[in-house]
Amino acid sequence: MISVDTKKKELIGNFKNDGQEWRRRRSPRWVNMHDFADLKLEKVIPHGVYDPSQNEGWVTVGVDHDTASFAVNSIRKWWEEMGQVRYPRSRDLWITADSGGSNTNRSRLWKVELQALADQLRMTIHVCHFPPGTSKWNKIEHRLFSFISRNWRGTPLLSRAAAVSL
Repeated sequence: MISVDTKKKELIGNFKNDGQEWRRRRSPRWVNMHDFADLKLEKVIPHGVYDPSQNEGWVTVGVDHDTASFAVNSIRKWWEEMGQVRYPRSRDLWITADSGGSNTNRSRLWKVELQALADQLRMTIHVCHFPPGTSKWNKIEHRLFSFISRNWRGTPLLSRAAAVSL
């Protein structure tokens, strides 16, 4: 059983990030206060897969759009790198997801991509969607994304590499 979700998009650049960062006295970090829409700015889109039984997570960082193909590819990468090793005889994969974004229960592309993954892995995939407004019940929110937010707190994401390393 895994829990999946996409964290909000973050702009790459010298932008204010909520929280505090410890710095030397009288040496503040100067950042841009506003992140106005600009098509030239890069962004990162973290998509996570959390395995509650192992208390381990996998994060894929995208740079383009949060699509169903991206979400399913993140699950595929998790399976190839972590899941297959942990569960070699598994014939079923249970996924919990919220009802919005790239893994919404209304998206045909999500269903088509999951079916392609099920065919490729020769597994049965079961998806349980949380009702709208209840994404706080999704384990990934508290067990994975909260730590990403904590690591990014107060630090501007100056490059993609900085976002991944944090």
